[in-house]
Amino acid sequence: IIACPCALAMSAPFALGNTLRIFGRHKFYLKNAGVIEIIAKIDTLVFDKTGTITSNHNAEIVFEGEVLNESETTCLKTLLRSSNHPLSRMLFEYLPGQTGEEMPTSFKEITGKGLEGKFDGLELQIGSPGFLGIEVFENLSTYIFVKINGNLKGKFIFKNSYRENLKTTFDTLFDYEKHILSGDNEGEKAYLTSLLPENSAIHFNQKPENKLFYIKKIQEEGKKVMML
Repeated sequence: IIACPCALAMSAPFALGNTLRIFGRHKFYLKNAGVIEIIAKIDTLVFDKTGTITSNHNAEIVFEGEVLNESETTCLKTLLRSSNHPLSRMLFEYLPGQTGEEMPTSFKEITGKGLEGKFDGLELQIGSPGFLGIEVFENLSTYIFVKINGNLKGKFIFKNSYRENLKTTFDTLFDYEKHILSGDNEGEKAYLTSLLPENSAIHFNQKPENKLFYIKKIQEEGKKVMML
């Protein structure tokens, strides 16, 4: 673009604005053009696992334990409705029936750990073994436990379904250093390792604060990081 009085002053906004339009045609939307210049400097990509490289729509869920009755299932689904955690959303879609009209008299979500809430006559807790005070010896699956009125009812076991063309995507991003952070255990480490190039980092059992610390740590090493 040739412009007066300053070619550079005019060409930069035109170029960045056109880039925004190109991104938009591919359903990738940015709040402002300045972000493009930041993205251009990125050299390290950090992926969250659940809901990012996995798909919420095709996951297989199995329940092991005492069968929940209709009232318990309804209250559990109503409790899950208030959470945005990917596992909560998957379980919400999996459970049969509708949410109840009765709202919980109390609700609490502990980020990365679980949910608890009270209904008339029912006190529900759902989440990780540590959150519910359960000792687990088998640590190769993704699961969340359910307690009702202090009694352990069972666990929902999740078999992750990974997004299509994931390995192709990783291969395409060959210019970037790649990391995966997951709040789950190491049950799928071998599979994830097969998808990623050598020297990629995979870390499991990561709480939200651990993920934040990890990002800060590699930034301090001079990496230009994008977290997905």
